[in-house]
Amino acid sequence: MEQQYPTPGPGTAHRRTRGLRVTLLALAATGGLLLTACSAGQDNSSSADRSNRTGGLPAPAGSAAAGEQRAESPDDSPSADHLSTFALDVDTASYGYARRVLADGRLPDPSQVRPEEFVNSFRQDYDRPDGNGFSVTVDGARTDRAGWSLVRVGLATRAADSGERPPAALTFVVDVSGSMGEPGRLDLAKKSLDTMTDQLGDDDSVALVTFSDEARTVLPMTRLGGHRGRVHGAVDDLETEDSTNLGAGVEKGYATATDGLREGATNRVVLISDGLANTGDTHADSILERVSRERRDHGITLFGVGVGSDYGDALMERLADKGDGHTAYVSGDDDARKVFVDQLPQNIELTARDAKAQVAFDPETVAEFHLVGYDDRKVADEDFRDDNVDGGEVGPGHTVTALYAVRTKPGADGHLATASVRWLDPKSRAPHEESGQLETGALHDDVWSAPSRFQVTATAAYFADTLRTRSPEPDGTGSLPGNPGLGELGEHAHALAKKTEDRDVDQLAEAIDEASSMK
Repeated sequence: MEQQYPTPGPGTAHRRTRGLRVTLLALAATGGLLLTACSAGQDNSSSADRSNRTGGLPAPAGSAAAGEQRAESPDDSPSADHLSTFALDVDTASYGYARRVLADGRLPDPSQVRPEEFVNSFRQDYDRPDGNGFSVTVDGARTDRAGWSLVRVGLATRAADSGERPPAALTFVVDVSGSMGEPGRLDLAKKSLDTMTDQLGDDDSVALVTFSDEARTVLPMTRLGGHRGRVHGAVDDLETEDSTNLGAGVEKGYATATDGLREGATNRVVLISDGLANTGDTHADSILERVSRERRDHGITLFGVGVGSDYGDALMERLADKGDGHTAYVSGDDDARKVFVDQLPQNIELTARDAKAQVAFDPETVAEFHLVGYDDRKVADEDFRDDNVDGGEVGPGHTVTALYAVRTKPGADGHLATASVRWLDPKSRAPHEESGQLETGALHDDVWSAPSRFQVTATAAYFADTLRTRSPEPDGTGSLPGNPGLGELGEHAHALAKKTEDRDVDQLAEAIDEASSMK
């Protein structure tokens, strides 16, 4: 019987990828619900043994063999059983906000828990390519549930260095509505903007737009060389006003970015808000539809920075997705430094546009598989090589991790999966691809004896799984195969924090402890 992973609650605002179909099936054996997100007319995540074979291996989407399957499949679904395709996602806001909520003594709403953003919040040790593009790493480990393994697909861009990069033209769009008056909102936003301004180069440019019940341009696009004091002064003068017309702010921000557009530069809107829109247009799709020409014709991308103890996560995430960008959440000075200093290059520069991944599982060895998270980033398998279909935008220093739960056939031995990533060069728009493979013999015997960074990935995924499932079991186990429950998971996290000497992993262990105490 097909298994599915827990779906977010009814309040979830999903990003609708073209052709997306979400099906919920009950699993009597475990008494839980699991989620499979599939392209229309497709079943991307199980019954691999029914799929078409070409020399015993899955046929890539768009191949002749896939076309033959299209004609034979009863539901007219190409490569229906062995392919998983999704747009890359480097968002981390879901994990950052979950940590904030847990620190406040509450459990996060399951609808706001996106496992891929938990997984992608941690440093990885993947090999990196020399130039623009990606390296591909595929590894895995067996779990204590018979036949089930965790398979990790790791994609990495070149290292973010302090060398030359294209100049940046950044339009800061700052929420100054009444709700931003809470400590840790506008004051943190102002401190973050000052920090980022100091980190930028003299050849970079900055504009400033504010919005409450209406939006206005406070500072037109201004070169920083010789004008940093002017930028700092404009930031220091920001004060809270009335209601939150986020739509007007985004529209004015894109108009200001277009007026100050710089050829050959990275043109980006940086939206800083609690996302609690209550006036004007409050729907991401219609907000960005009004600025679609600027977004598409000029390649202006959106970086969303969330603040506040009450946070409109769904709206901010949707805006970043539709705006060809990503989101982060900032809860304090440490987060601000991480986002605006340590991660500055990857948050303002692009090394790949419209990046998509496709994983082909071998039907000779794999009985079923499930992608953990990415519920709203699915792409139809046949669109993997359609460069008109949106993917994700990725900068230098980024890593993207996708985790799969995979059930192998009894006695299976040999090729397990091939993972491919396709992207467009940010300047020439020329397409490129890179691939990596995994054999069953390369699987580690146990998750907790695998390399440390693999264990961190598994720990983050199991933690998200538990928070999203809200399991009634006293040990807090979730539905992801091998989930040991919060108690044992916390022990693993503390051991990993000590072994890796990584402050981020230490914070993960603390968050698990906080969740465990509330369970």
